[in-house]
Amino acid sequence: MSHGSIFSPLKKAFFTYFCPDNQLQKIRITFIEACQQQYTRAKNLVWKKCRTILPVPQWRGRLPKATDVKHPAEYFRGLLTSSCIENIVEQTNLYAIQCDPSKPLKVTVEEIEQFIGICFFMSIFGLPGCRMYWQSATRIDCVANTMALHRWESIKRNLHFSDNLKQAPIGEPAYDKLYKVRPLLTSLLEQFQAIPIDENLCVDEQIVPFKGKHPMKQYNPKKPKRWGYKVFVLADSSGMVYNFEVYTGCISPCNGQPDIGASGNIVLTLSSIIPDNISHKLYFDNWFSSVDLQMLLEKRKIHCIGTVRTNRLAGCCLPTDQDMKRKGRGAFEEKETIYNGVTLRAVKWHDNRAVTLLSTFASANPATTVMRWDKKKKTTVQVKCPSIVTKYNKSMGGVDLLDSLIALYRTKIRSKKWYHRVVFHMFDFAVVEAWLLYRRDSRDCGIPPKDVSSLAKFKAEVAGCLCMEKKTLKRRGRPSQHTEEEQPEKRPKTPVEPRPSTLVRIDQTGHWSVWVERKGRCKYPGIASSTFTSSEVPLVRKEILCRLRNRGMRIGGRHRFVVIDESKFSHK
Repeated sequence: MSHGSIFSPLKKAFFTYFCPDNQLQKIRITFIEACQQQYTRAKNLVWKKCRTILPVPQWRGRLPKATDVKHPAEYFRGLLTSSCIENIVEQTNLYAIQCDPSKPLKVTVEEIEQFIGICFFMSIFGLPGCRMYWQSATRIDCVANTMALHRWESIKRNLHFSDNLKQAPIGEPAYDKLYKVRPLLTSLLEQFQAIPIDENLCVDEQIVPFKGKHPMKQYNPKKPKRWGYKVFVLADSSGMVYNFEVYTGCISPCNGQPDIGASGNIVLTLSSIIPDNISHKLYFDNWFSSVDLQMLLEKRKIHCIGTVRTNRLAGCCLPTDQDMKRKGRGAFEEKETIYNGVTLRAVKWHDNRAVTLLSTFASANPATTVMRWDKKKKTTVQVKCPSIVTKYNKSMGGVDLLDSLIALYRTKIRSKKWYHRVVFHMFDFAVVEAWLLYRRDSRDCGIPPKDVSSLAKFKAEVAGCLCMEKKTLKRRGRPSQHTEEEQPEKRPKTPVEPRPSTLVRIDQTGHWSVWVERKGRCKYPGIASSTFTSSEVPLVRKEILCRLRNRGMRIGGRHRFVVIDESKFSHK
């Protein structure tokens, strides 16, 4: 666009009517200078065919070796720090007082840790309702014995991280859509960014499942969970996270970098923590990839591979999808260009369909072969695969792997508060990150893989420590006036077996019993709760029943009961 066509006729008329001639000229000159200072994207590049092999830069970084393996709870507390939990305690108590000054919550650090531990246990057991963990039929002792139900629900109802009275109004520059959870995100982000960074990294999107009504909710049909909050994540090939950003609807340019569009700006923002001149490798998909992005990253010696959309390759004439299909499966075409002193390679490869990749350090050769299923021949065949595709497939799936690990034991607690979904996701986020750190240290210390705890066991150990470490279980009811030393020692009660349903009791299947010489109470309905010196115990299920005079014998098995003719037995 020429400078003469910058102003539309309508804008010219507006400025001519409201501004004098000299003012209009000043405005026009200022606008032209601002346009000249903006970053100009790559266009009309010269691409040429090539078959040379680009040398792969050697990574000059090094990960510190661990000397010992810590307890799972220590890894988790290293990410969710004590200062973060203290802030949760302060803001939760403040919010409870703001809601009802006559009913202060008085929550403590220990109770917040127990609350988080209970959430982790719920994610492992996966019962459909939260109250089922306290109900007698589905009771889980590690949850129900830790905290009373009403107390847990009170903490969940008042859980807060920021003071609502200090939130900026909508429309002001300081307004933050994530204000309610910003302290939690900031605290976790500081700990994630302090982790030593591996060589191969990737940037991808993550969806926090959510189907409620909120302006930040996004839809991505290519993700396993299509509806929810979007999170951009920088991770390595193992799923370890180093940086993330929750999408709020606007992506600003990275500080000190030109504006190359929203998709490129978020990569520059996330990669700002990567050290320069160490030859890290960064991978991303075609939503992020562009010639300008890879050129800017290569200037920092961050080498890239990414799938790319053909309309972002200015001036590159690659074969069409139909031409690639005629050449057959495994055909590829490679072209090269130099942009601002950076060499870029574009490779188009046809497998089931055509895919185009762009890189600053990888090329098509040396090509390898991969096994693919041939529908016509009904067998597997060898297909030629470019080297750039092999490198991309090997290191790109870190964020998807992270998603699958979180989904294994996701905290599914229903709530009317929109930010609870983000909070519980971040707690699960921290547990998976802690487990990956634990696995890295275990590998450095030479621990066999069979001795390394699984994610479920690791999360259960973290939950157990949060619920019980340095904590006393509160007893229900009024406190006793006597000390524990003055109270006589009570005999522990035998666990009570639950009564079976009526239909099972009267089905007359498998109810034979044996005689035992010990005391017990009859489990038959309607019998007085008297203690008998001897009883009948079924062989299959140990339900105590008595012999009643003039009634015959009630016999049970597998939680079942029938009536046997009393003439066959002597009465006691």
